[in-house]
Amino acid sequence: MAEIQQQQQLVFVDGTFAELAQDMADYLHVGDDVKPLLEKEQKDEALKKIIVASTALNSVPEKEFTAAYNLLVYLVLQSDNAQMLLPRVCDNLTRPITSSPVNGAGLALNALTTIFNMLPSENELRYNVFHAILKFVKAHGMYESLKKYLPRLEDWFKEWETDKEDQRKLYEEIAEAASEIGDEESSYEHVLKALRTFDDNELKSEAAQRLALRAVRAAILSPTHNDFQDLLAVPAVQALSDTHPVYSELLTIFAEKDLEDYNDFREEHEGFVEKENLNGDKLYRKMRLLTFASLAASTSSREIPYESIAKALQIPVEEVEMWTIDVIRAGLLEGKLSQQKKVFLVHRTTYRVFGEKQWRELDDRIDGWKAVLTNVIANLRREQANAEAQKKRETEDIERRLANTNLGGGNASSGVGGGRRGGGGGGGGDRNDRAPRKERTEDDD
Repeated sequence: MAEIQQQQQLVFVDGTFAELAQDMADYLHVGDDVKPLLEKEQKDEALKKIIVASTALNSVPEKEFTAAYNLLVYLVLQSDNAQMLLPRVCDNLTRPITSSPVNGAGLALNALTTIFNMLPSENELRYNVFHAILKFVKAHGMYESLKKYLPRLEDWFKEWETDKEDQRKLYEEIAEAASEIGDEESSYEHVLKALRTFDDNELKSEAAQRLALRAVRAAILSPTHNDFQDLLAVPAVQALSDTHPVYSELLTIFAEKDLEDYNDFREEHEGFVEKENLNGDKLYRKMRLLTFASLAASTSSREIPYESIAKALQIPVEEVEMWTIDVIRAGLLEGKLSQQKKVFLVHRTTYRVFGEKQWRELDDRIDGWKAVLTNVIANLRREQANAEAQKKRETEDIERRLANTNLGGGNASSGVGGGRRGGGGGGGGDRNDRAPRKERTEDDD
């Protein structure tokens, strides 16, 4: 698909409006009807004749298609009444391109995006053209080609000064187009955007409640959507507590309660799930996974015995490992199984809701961490003090030994304290103090 830009795209043409319009009219075989109108400078009347005949462009040779439509769009944009004439051109492009059964959809989409790009960024006609593009991609299963431009839509709405009702209309169509190709996450996202366009006095209107119910159903049935806080924050969804209290109760259970509460709901509202065509198996599976996440978040020891998991999920102990793998795959937990100890070791968990209870749990956990860190610091300081004392003792011992060594060496060299040198009494003197021994010779015999 041609690049959708925010700046005006230019088409280079050569000739006056009358000359180009006459060329187009001749190409469409209505030249004789258009010529007198152009001579009288009845520009819009001439354009109407050309646009009526422009349906024939869908059957011109493929190589001429793009140039012909570009010229037609250029002529229409020269009119002061382009807002009246342009929708008819867009409508023509949504019809089959008979000259190119294979490439026709791509050619038409390129022509539509060219129209979008040729309009100034602030021109409100861009809304109508974008709407036509959206309907086209929806009809031809080409939603993915448009998806990357959707993040710009809110900025475009501001430029076009689009009112909330028209914004909602476009968001709903985007949600439908995404749903048709199986992109439920994008569909859900745009349903929420549509819901946020309702004013306070419209929250309980039929349109608002219809969309609110659609969002709730999509969220609780989605295999990947496990955070319901964004949905609970939408005023139109909050209004369900008055208009559809059972749906509101069901949403609250999935947002912050567990499997036991869901079972109580089923008993109290017997047949509700089946009547509303909600997939009971999907809801049970999702509720078990969410219950597992809540159990892990509320366990301070970070070790959950198999028996506790089995009890919370209402399953046999033999199935615990299978459900553990599923909850990790769902992104609700991180951890590992200890088959030897029969426990699940929690590394990371996801809080489904963070309210007063969770703040208290976090406060208790922080107090526990502080106590542990205090003990660690005290132990480190104690060990540090012991190490320093030991080092001091070793240093003193070394110094003492060195002093004794120096003292002993002084006695030997100075003769002080009873040495043999100087004739002092007592045996055991150093042999170095004796007279040298005379060597024996033959004359001594």
